[in-house]
Amino acid sequence: MRQTILVVDDETGVRSSLSGVLSDEGYHVEAVGSGEACLQALENRRYDLVLLDVWLPGMDGLQTLERLRAQDARVPVIVISGHGNIETAVKAVRMGAIDFVEKPLSLEKTLLVVKNALRQGQLEAENQALREQVSQKFVMVGEGPRIHALRAQIAQAAPSNGRVLIYGENGTGKELVARQIHLQSRRASGPFVEVNCAAIPEELIESELFGHVKGSFTGALASRKGKFELADGGTLFLDEIGDMTLKTQAKVLRALQEQRIEPVGGTASVEVDVRVIAATNKRLEDEIRKGAFREDLFFRLNVLPFEVPPLRERHEDIALLARHFVAELSAEYGRRPREIAPEALGALAGHAWPGNVRELRNVIERMVIMAPGERIEAADLPAPLGGGLVLPMAAASTGGGERLRDFPSLAEARDDFEKRYILQKYEECGGNMSRTAEALQVERSNLYRKMKGFGLLPARKGEA
Repeated sequence: MRQTILVVDDETGVRSSLSGVLSDEGYHVEAVGSGEACLQALENRRYDLVLLDVWLPGMDGLQTLERLRAQDARVPVIVISGHGNIETAVKAVRMGAIDFVEKPLSLEKTLLVVKNALRQGQLEAENQALREQVSQKFVMVGEGPRIHALRAQIAQAAPSNGRVLIYGENGTGKELVARQIHLQSRRASGPFVEVNCAAIPEELIESELFGHVKGSFTGALASRKGKFELADGGTLFLDEIGDMTLKTQAKVLRALQEQRIEPVGGTASVEVDVRVIAATNKRLEDEIRKGAFREDLFFRLNVLPFEVPPLRERHEDIALLARHFVAELSAEYGRRPREIAPEALGALAGHAWPGNVRELRNVIERMVIMAPGERIEAADLPAPLGGGLVLPMAAASTGGGERLRDFPSLAEARDDFEKRYILQKYEECGGNMSRTAEALQVERSNLYRKMKGFGLLPARKGEA
Protein backbone atom coordinates (compact mmCIF):
# COMPACT_ATOMS: atom_id res chain seq x y z
CA MET A 1 0.00 0.00 0.00
CA ARG A 2 1.39 3.39 -1.07
CA GLN A 3 2.20 5.96 1.61
CA THR A 4 0.13 9.16 1.41
CA ILE A 5 1.49 12.71 1.66
CA LEU A 6 -0.47 15.96 1.98
CA VAL A 7 1.27 19.08 0.58
CA VAL A 8 0.03 22.40 2.02
CA ASP A 9 1.34 25.50 0.19
CA ASP A 10 -0.33 28.58 -1.26
CA GLU A 11 2.04 28.67 -4.28
CA THR A 12 0.67 26.69 -7.21
CA GLY A 13 4.16 26.05 -8.60
CA VAL A 14 5.42 24.58 -5.33
CA ARG A 15 2.36 22.32 -5.02
CA SER A 16 2.76 21.15 -8.59
CA SER A 17 6.51 20.47 -8.44
CA LEU A 18 6.35 18.67 -5.07
CA SER A 19 3.37 16.59 -6.16
CA GLY A 20 5.16 15.55 -9.36
CA VAL A 21 8.47 14.63 -7.70
CA LEU A 22 6.87 12.74 -4.80
CA SER A 23 4.49 10.90 -7.12
CA ASP A 24 7.47 9.81 -9.26
CA GLU A 25 8.96 8.34 -6.06
CA GLY A 26 5.88 6.15 -5.60
CA TYR A 27 3.94 8.16 -3.04
CA HIS A 28 0.26 9.05 -3.26
CA VAL A 29 0.16 12.87 -3.05
CA GLU A 30 -2.67 15.33 -2.43
CA ALA A 31 -2.16 19.11 -2.37
CA VAL A 32 -4.14 22.02 -0.88
CA GLY A 33 -3.49 25.77 -0.70
CA SER A 34 -4.53 26.81 2.84
CA GLY A 35 -4.48 25.79 6.48
CA GLU A 36 -8.27 25.49 6.54
CA ALA A 37 -8.17 23.10 3.59
CA CYS A 38 -5.43 21.10 5.33
CA LEU A 39 -7.54 20.55 8.45
CA GLN A 40 -10.54 19.64 6.32
CA ALA A 41 -8.49 17.07 4.41
CA LEU A 42 -7.24 15.53 7.70
CA GLU A 43 -10.82 15.10 8.87
CA ASN A 44 -11.58 13.01 5.80
CA ARG A 45 -8.58 10.66 5.77
CA ARG A 46 -5.36 9.60 7.51
CA TYR A 47 -2.06 10.78 5.96
CA ASP A 48 1.40 9.35 6.57
CA LEU A 49 3.05 12.80 6.29
CA VAL A 50 2.14 16.49 5.94
CA LEU A 51 4.40 19.05 4.20
CA LEU A 52 3.24 22.38 5.65
CA ASP A 53 4.26 25.87 4.49
CA VAL A 54 4.74 28.45 7.27
CA TRP A 55 3.35 31.40 5.28
CA LEU A 56 -0.26 30.75 4.34
CA PRO A 57 -3.20 33.08 3.66
CA GLY A 58 -5.73 33.28 6.49
CA MET A 59 -4.65 30.70 9.08
CA ASP A 60 -0.84 30.63 8.97
CA GLY A 61 1.35 27.53 9.25
CA LEU A 62 1.93 27.74 13.02
CA GLN A 63 -1.78 28.12 13.74
CA THR A 64 -2.49 25.24 11.39
CA LEU A 65 0.15 23.10 13.11
CA GLU A 66 -1.34 23.80 16.53
CA ARG A 67 -4.85 22.84 15.35
CA LEU A 68 -3.47 19.85 13.44
CA ARG A 69 -1.69 18.53 16.55
CA ALA A 70 -4.92 18.78 18.54
CA GLN A 71 -6.79 17.01 15.73
CA ASP A 72 -4.24 14.24 15.00
CA ALA A 73 -1.18 14.10 17.25
CA ARG A 74 0.34 11.14 15.40
CA VAL A 75 0.80 12.42 11.84
CA PRO A 76 4.41 13.58 11.13
CA VAL A 77 4.75 17.18 9.87
CA ILE A 78 7.60 18.75 7.87
CA VAL A 79 7.55 22.55 7.82
CA ILE A 80 8.42 24.48 4.63
CA SER A 81 10.14 27.72 5.59
CA GLY A 82 10.79 30.75 3.43
CA HIS A 83 14.26 32.33 3.34
CA GLY A 84 14.99 34.25 6.52
CA ASN A 85 12.27 32.47 8.53
CA ILE A 86 14.48 29.87 10.24
CA GLU A 87 13.42 31.08 13.71
CA THR A 88 9.81 30.41 12.79
CA ALA A 89 10.74 26.95 11.52
CA VAL A 90 12.59 26.14 14.74
CA LYS A 91 9.52 27.28 16.71
CA ALA A 92 7.42 24.93 14.59
CA VAL A 93 9.73 22.02 15.44
CA ARG A 94 9.31 22.83 19.13
CA MET A 95 5.55 22.72 18.57
CA GLY A 96 5.80 19.18 17.22
CA ALA A 97 7.01 19.36 13.60
CA ILE A 98 9.44 16.56 12.85
CA ASP A 99 11.78 18.64 10.59
CA PHE A 100 11.86 21.62 8.21
CA VAL A 101 13.11 22.43 4.70
CA GLU A 102 13.97 25.92 3.45
CA LYS A 103 12.85 27.66 0.25
CA PRO A 104 13.95 27.70 -2.46
CA LEU A 105 13.48 23.96 -2.19
CA SER A 106 16.27 21.55 -3.02
CA LEU A 107 14.34 18.57 -4.35
CA GLU A 108 17.14 16.17 -3.45
CA LYS A 109 17.24 17.39 0.16
CA THR A 110 13.44 17.49 0.37
CA LEU A 111 13.20 13.83 -0.75
CA LEU A 112 15.77 12.80 1.87
CA VAL A 113 13.89 14.64 4.65
CA VAL A 114 10.59 13.09 3.48
CA LYS A 115 12.03 9.56 3.47
CA ASN A 116 13.54 10.02 6.94
CA ALA A 117 10.28 11.44 8.31
CA LEU A 118 8.19 8.60 6.86
CA ARG A 119 10.62 6.04 8.24
CA GLN A 120 10.52 7.63 11.69
CA GLY A 121 6.73 7.78 11.60
CA GLN A 122 6.58 4.10 10.63
CA LEU A 123 8.92 3.15 13.50
CA GLU A 124 6.86 5.15 15.99
CA ALA A 125 3.66 3.47 14.76
CA GLU A 126 5.28 0.03 15.12
CA ASN A 127 6.52 0.88 18.61
CA GLN A 128 3.07 2.07 19.60
CA ALA A 129 1.52 -1.14 18.28
CA LEU A 130 4.05 -3.21 20.23
CA ARG A 131 3.37 -1.23 23.40
CA GLU A 132 -0.37 -1.83 22.96
CA GLN A 133 0.27 -5.56 22.47
CA VAL A 134 2.40 -5.67 25.61
CA SER A 135 -0.25 -3.72 27.54
CA GLN A 136 -2.92 -6.18 26.36
CA LYS A 137 -0.78 -9.19 27.27
CA PHE A 138 -0.24 -7.92 30.80
CA VAL A 139 -3.77 -6.65 31.43
CA MET A 140 -5.15 -7.08 34.96
CA VAL A 141 -8.40 -9.03 34.78
CA GLY A 142 -10.95 -8.57 37.56
CA GLU A 143 -13.75 -6.32 38.75
CA GLY A 144 -13.80 -7.15 42.45
CA PRO A 145 -13.01 -4.59 45.18
CA ARG A 146 -9.53 -6.00 45.83
CA ILE A 147 -8.48 -5.60 42.17
CA HIS A 148 -10.09 -2.16 41.92
CA ALA A 149 -8.08 -1.06 44.96
CA LEU A 150 -4.90 -2.57 43.50
CA ARG A 151 -5.42 -0.77 40.17
CA ALA A 152 -5.93 2.53 41.99
CA GLN A 153 -2.75 1.96 44.01
CA ILE A 154 -0.78 1.22 40.82
CA ALA A 155 -2.11 4.36 39.10
CA GLN A 156 -1.08 6.47 42.08
CA ALA A 157 2.37 4.94 42.58
CA ALA A 158 3.47 4.30 38.98
CA PRO A 159 4.32 7.89 37.90
CA SER A 160 6.69 8.31 40.85
CA ASN A 161 10.20 6.92 41.02
CA GLY A 162 9.65 5.31 44.43
CA ARG A 163 10.81 1.75 45.01
CA VAL A 164 8.06 -0.85 45.31
CA LEU A 165 7.87 -4.04 47.37
CA ILE A 166 5.14 -6.47 46.29
CA TYR A 167 3.89 -9.14 48.70
CA GLY A 168 1.84 -12.13 47.63
CA GLU A 169 1.62 -15.91 47.45
CA ASN A 170 3.07 -17.82 44.52
CA GLY A 171 0.89 -17.57 41.43
CA THR A 172 -1.04 -14.45 42.45
CA GLY A 173 0.44 -12.25 39.72
CA LYS A 174 3.20 -10.23 41.38
CA GLU A 175 5.09 -9.91 38.08
CA LEU A 176 1.91 -8.66 36.41
CA VAL A 177 1.63 -5.90 39.02
CA ALA A 178 5.30 -5.00 38.50
CA ARG A 179 4.80 -4.76 34.74
CA GLN A 180 1.71 -2.59 35.15
CA ILE A 181 3.66 -0.21 37.39
CA HIS A 182 6.37 -0.03 34.70
CA LEU A 183 3.92 0.44 31.81
CA GLN A 184 2.15 3.29 33.63
CA SER A 185 5.38 4.99 34.71
CA ARG A 186 7.53 7.62 33.03
CA ARG A 187 9.98 4.80 32.30
CA ALA A 188 7.54 2.87 30.11
CA SER A 189 9.67 3.41 27.00
CA GLY A 190 12.70 2.01 28.83
CA PRO A 191 13.52 -1.65 29.47
CA PHE A 192 11.78 -3.93 31.97
CA VAL A 193 14.36 -6.43 33.21
CA GLU A 194 13.41 -9.33 35.47
CA VAL A 195 15.68 -11.29 37.81
CA ASN A 196 14.42 -14.39 39.61
CA CYS A 197 16.55 -14.34 42.75
CA ALA A 198 15.49 -17.86 43.77
CA ALA A 199 16.37 -19.52 40.47
CA ILE A 200 19.97 -18.29 40.12
CA PRO A 201 22.72 -20.19 41.99
CA GLU A 202 24.46 -18.22 44.75
CA GLU A 203 27.82 -18.27 42.95
CA LEU A 204 26.30 -16.65 39.83
CA ILE A 205 23.84 -14.12 41.26
CA GLU A 206 26.39 -11.28 41.55
CA SER A 207 27.50 -11.71 37.95
CA GLU A 208 23.86 -11.83 36.88
CA LEU A 209 23.03 -8.60 38.69
CA PHE A 210 26.21 -6.55 38.23
CA GLY A 211 27.90 -8.15 35.20
CA HIS A 212 31.51 -9.29 34.97
CA VAL A 213 34.70 -8.57 33.06
CA LYS A 214 36.45 -11.08 30.87
CA GLY A 215 38.56 -13.58 32.83
CA SER A 216 37.13 -12.61 36.23
CA PHE A 217 36.25 -16.25 36.95
CA THR A 218 36.33 -19.65 35.26
CA GLY A 219 33.98 -19.55 32.28
CA ALA A 220 34.01 -15.74 31.95
CA LEU A 221 35.18 -15.86 28.33
CA ALA A 222 33.88 -12.37 27.56
CA SER A 223 32.74 -9.31 29.47
CA ARG A 224 29.00 -9.19 30.14
CA LYS A 225 26.60 -6.51 31.33
CA GLY A 226 24.52 -7.28 34.41
CA LYS A 227 20.79 -6.78 34.90
CA PHE A 228 21.27 -3.44 36.66
CA GLU A 229 23.08 -2.02 33.64
CA LEU A 230 20.64 -3.61 31.17
CA ALA A 231 17.77 -1.95 33.04
CA ASP A 232 19.37 1.51 32.87
CA GLY A 233 16.65 4.08 32.18
CA GLY A 234 13.95 1.53 32.97
CA THR A 235 12.77 -0.85 35.67
CA LEU A 236 14.55 -3.75 37.38
CA PHE A 237 12.21 -6.38 38.86
CA LEU A 238 13.82 -8.46 41.61
CA ASP A 239 11.46 -11.41 42.03
CA GLU A 240 11.59 -13.54 45.19
CA ILE A 241 13.96 -11.07 46.86
CA GLY A 242 13.56 -12.99 50.12
CA ASP A 243 15.66 -15.84 48.70
CA MET A 244 18.68 -13.61 48.05
CA THR A 245 21.77 -14.32 50.16
CA LEU A 246 22.93 -11.81 52.77
CA LYS A 247 26.16 -11.24 50.85
CA THR A 248 24.28 -10.29 47.69
CA GLN A 249 21.80 -8.21 49.70
CA ALA A 250 24.70 -6.05 50.92
CA LYS A 251 25.81 -5.34 47.34
CA VAL A 252 22.27 -4.61 46.18
CA LEU A 253 21.86 -2.18 49.08
CA ARG A 254 25.03 -0.37 48.04
CA ALA A 255 23.83 -0.20 44.42
CA LEU A 256 20.52 1.31 45.54
CA GLN A 257 22.25 3.86 47.77
CA GLU A 258 24.83 5.00 45.23
CA GLN A 259 23.06 4.23 41.92
CA ARG A 260 26.41 2.76 40.86
CA ILE A 261 27.51 -0.84 40.33
CA GLU A 262 30.87 -2.56 40.01
CA PRO A 263 31.09 -5.59 37.69
CA VAL A 264 32.62 -8.77 39.12
CA GLY A 265 36.38 -8.58 38.57
CA GLY A 266 36.22 -4.95 37.49
CA THR A 267 37.87 -1.90 39.00
CA ALA A 268 35.71 0.89 37.52
CA SER A 269 32.14 1.49 38.69
CA VAL A 270 29.22 2.09 36.31
CA GLU A 271 26.51 4.67 36.97
CA VAL A 272 22.94 3.40 36.47
CA ASP A 273 19.50 5.02 36.57
CA VAL A 274 17.16 2.21 37.60
CA ARG A 275 13.83 1.98 39.40
CA VAL A 276 13.77 -1.20 41.49
CA ILE A 277 10.59 -3.19 42.09
CA ALA A 278 10.98 -6.22 44.37
CA ALA A 279 8.56 -9.05 45.12
CA THR A 280 8.41 -11.82 47.70
CA ASN A 281 6.14 -14.59 48.92
CA LYS A 282 7.69 -14.30 52.41
CA ARG A 283 7.03 -11.88 55.24
CA LEU A 284 10.34 -10.05 55.26
CA GLU A 285 9.77 -8.81 58.81
CA ASP A 286 9.92 -12.48 59.91
CA GLU A 287 13.04 -13.04 57.80
CA ILE A 288 14.68 -10.04 59.49
CA ARG A 289 13.97 -11.49 62.94
CA LYS A 290 15.52 -14.78 61.81
CA GLY A 291 18.61 -12.96 60.55
CA ALA A 292 17.95 -14.00 56.93
CA PHE A 293 17.21 -10.53 55.53
CA ARG A 294 18.89 -7.17 56.06
CA GLU A 295 16.71 -4.61 57.82
CA ASP A 296 18.40 -1.68 56.06
CA LEU A 297 17.68 -3.23 52.63
CA PHE A 298 14.07 -3.83 53.67
CA PHE A 299 13.63 -0.14 54.49
CA ARG A 300 15.20 0.80 51.13
CA LEU A 301 12.80 -1.44 49.22
CA ASN A 302 9.62 -1.00 51.24
CA VAL A 303 8.89 2.59 50.17
CA LEU A 304 5.65 1.66 48.38
CA PRO A 305 4.33 -1.69 49.70
CA PHE A 306 1.78 -3.60 47.61
CA GLU A 307 -0.25 -6.67 48.60
CA VAL A 308 -1.55 -8.95 45.82
CA PRO A 309 -4.58 -10.89 47.10
CA PRO A 310 -4.79 -14.69 46.67
CA LEU A 311 -7.43 -16.02 44.30
CA ARG A 312 -9.47 -17.50 47.18
CA GLU A 313 -10.17 -13.91 48.24
CA ARG A 314 -11.27 -12.95 44.72
CA HIS A 315 -14.02 -15.48 43.97
CA GLU A 316 -16.03 -12.84 42.11
CA ASP A 317 -13.20 -12.61 39.52
CA ILE A 318 -12.82 -16.33 38.79
CA ALA A 319 -15.41 -16.41 35.98
CA LEU A 320 -13.83 -13.33 34.31
CA LEU A 321 -10.35 -14.86 34.57
CA ALA A 322 -11.55 -18.21 33.23
CA ARG A 323 -13.15 -16.61 30.16
CA HIS A 324 -10.06 -14.44 29.63
CA PHE A 325 -7.78 -17.49 29.70
CA VAL A 326 -10.08 -19.42 27.35
CA ALA A 327 -9.88 -16.60 24.79
CA GLU A 328 -6.12 -16.12 25.23
CA LEU A 329 -5.20 -19.81 25.09
CA SER A 330 -7.62 -20.60 22.26
CA ALA A 331 -5.88 -17.94 20.17
CA GLU A 332 -2.49 -19.32 21.20
CA TYR A 333 -3.47 -22.85 20.12
CA GLY A 334 -5.35 -21.71 17.00
CA ARG A 335 -8.74 -22.89 18.25
CA ARG A 336 -12.17 -21.34 18.34
CA PRO A 337 -12.99 -19.96 21.82
CA ARG A 338 -15.61 -22.01 23.62
CA GLU A 339 -18.23 -21.04 26.16
CA ILE A 340 -17.90 -22.26 29.73
CA ALA A 341 -21.08 -23.85 31.10
CA PRO A 342 -22.59 -22.21 34.24
CA GLU A 343 -22.09 -25.45 36.19
CA ALA A 344 -18.41 -25.46 35.26
CA LEU A 345 -18.05 -21.81 36.31
CA GLY A 346 -19.71 -22.67 39.61
CA ALA A 347 -17.24 -25.49 40.21
CA LEU A 348 -14.31 -23.19 39.39
CA ALA A 349 -15.65 -20.50 41.74
CA GLY A 350 -16.01 -23.02 44.57
CA HIS A 351 -12.42 -24.29 44.41
CA ALA A 352 -9.82 -23.07 46.95
CA TRP A 353 -7.07 -22.54 44.30
CA PRO A 354 -3.94 -23.05 46.41
CA GLY A 355 -1.89 -22.31 43.30
CA ASN A 356 -3.84 -19.09 42.71
CA VAL A 357 -4.21 -17.55 39.23
CA ARG A 358 -1.38 -19.67 37.83
CA GLU A 359 -3.23 -22.85 38.83
CA LEU A 360 -6.47 -21.59 37.28
CA ARG A 361 -4.67 -20.80 34.03
CA ASN A 362 -3.16 -24.30 33.94
CA VAL A 363 -6.61 -25.88 34.43
CA ILE A 364 -8.12 -23.73 31.67
CA GLU A 365 -5.22 -24.60 29.36
CA ARG A 366 -5.94 -28.29 29.97
CA MET A 367 -9.62 -27.69 29.17
CA VAL A 368 -8.84 -25.82 25.95
CA ILE A 369 -6.72 -28.76 24.80
CA MET A 370 -8.68 -31.72 26.16
CA ALA A 371 -12.38 -30.83 26.50
CA PRO A 372 -14.19 -32.58 23.60
CA GLY A 373 -17.48 -30.67 23.22
CA GLU A 374 -18.63 -27.36 21.82
CA ARG A 375 -18.46 -25.86 25.31
CA ILE A 376 -16.59 -26.67 28.50
CA GLU A 377 -18.88 -28.59 30.82
CA ALA A 378 -18.52 -29.34 34.53
CA ALA A 379 -17.80 -32.98 33.66
CA ASP A 380 -14.76 -31.84 31.67
CA LEU A 381 -13.08 -30.36 34.75
CA PRO A 382 -10.37 -32.25 36.67
CA ALA A 383 -11.61 -34.60 39.38
CA PRO A 384 -10.51 -32.39 42.32
CA LEU A 385 -12.90 -29.72 40.98
CA GLY A 386 -15.80 -32.16 40.82
CA GLY A 387 -15.45 -33.11 37.16
CA GLY A 388 -14.70 -36.41 35.49
CA LEU A 389 -11.43 -35.63 33.73
CA VAL A 390 -8.76 -37.40 35.74
CA LEU A 391 -5.46 -35.63 36.12
CA PRO A 392 -2.34 -37.63 35.22
CA MET A 393 -1.40 -38.25 38.84
CA ALA A 394 -4.89 -39.45 39.73
CA ALA A 395 -4.82 -41.95 36.88
CA ALA A 396 -1.38 -43.14 37.95
CA SER A 397 -2.49 -43.64 41.52
CA THR A 398 -5.75 -45.47 40.84
CA GLY A 399 -4.74 -47.44 37.78
CA GLY A 400 -7.59 -46.09 35.69
CA GLY A 401 -10.27 -43.41 35.48
CA GLU A 402 -11.67 -43.64 39.03
CA ARG A 403 -12.16 -40.52 41.09
CA LEU A 404 -9.69 -39.64 43.86
CA ARG A 405 -10.38 -41.41 47.16
CA ASP A 406 -12.14 -39.65 50.02
CA PHE A 407 -10.26 -37.59 52.59
CA PRO A 408 -11.31 -36.17 55.97
CA SER A 409 -10.76 -32.60 54.72
CA LEU A 410 -10.06 -30.60 51.57
CA ALA A 411 -6.63 -29.62 52.92
CA GLU A 412 -5.59 -33.28 53.28
CA ALA A 413 -6.93 -34.13 49.82
CA ARG A 414 -5.04 -31.18 48.34
CA ASP A 415 -1.80 -32.15 50.10
CA ASP A 416 -2.12 -35.75 48.93
CA PHE A 417 -2.73 -34.76 45.33
CA GLU A 418 0.03 -32.15 45.38
CA LYS A 419 2.52 -34.62 46.85
CA ARG A 420 1.81 -37.30 44.23
CA TYR A 421 1.71 -34.83 41.35
CA ILE A 422 5.09 -33.34 42.34
CA LEU A 423 6.56 -36.83 42.63
CA GLN A 424 5.33 -37.75 39.15
CA LYS A 425 6.85 -34.64 37.59
CA TYR A 426 10.08 -35.21 39.51
CA GLU A 427 10.30 -38.73 38.06
CA GLU A 428 9.38 -37.51 34.56
CA CYS A 429 12.24 -34.98 34.76
CA GLY A 430 14.75 -37.67 35.73
CA GLY A 431 15.11 -36.43 39.30
CA ASN A 432 16.31 -33.00 38.12
CA MET A 433 15.08 -30.34 40.56
CA SER A 434 15.46 -27.37 38.17
CA ARG A 435 13.61 -29.07 35.30
CA THR A 436 10.86 -30.16 37.69
CA ALA A 437 10.44 -26.60 38.98
CA GLU A 438 10.23 -25.34 35.38
CA ALA A 439 7.64 -28.01 34.47
CA LEU A 440 5.52 -27.07 37.50
CA GLN A 441 6.06 -23.33 36.95
CA VAL A 442 7.24 -22.77 40.53
CA GLU A 443 10.45 -21.44 42.00
CA ARG A 444 13.18 -24.02 42.60
CA SER A 445 13.60 -23.00 46.25
CA ASN A 446 9.84 -23.33 46.87
CA LEU A 447 9.76 -26.75 45.20
CA TYR A 448 12.68 -27.87 47.38
CA ARG A 449 10.83 -26.80 50.55
CA LYS A 450 7.64 -28.52 49.36
CA MET A 451 9.42 -31.78 48.59
CA LYS A 452 11.30 -31.66 51.88
CA GLY A 453 8.05 -31.09 53.74
CA PHE A 454 6.39 -34.01 51.95
CA GLY A 455 9.40 -36.25 52.65
CA LEU A 456 10.08 -36.74 48.93
CA LEU A 457 13.78 -35.88 48.96
CA PRO A 458 16.40 -38.64 49.26
CA ALA A 459 17.69 -38.99 52.82
CA ARG A 460 21.19 -37.66 53.46
CA LYS A 461 23.84 -39.49 55.43
CA GLY A 462 23.03 -39.52 59.12
CA GLU A 463 19.31 -38.84 58.53
CA ALA A 464 16.77 -41.47 59.41
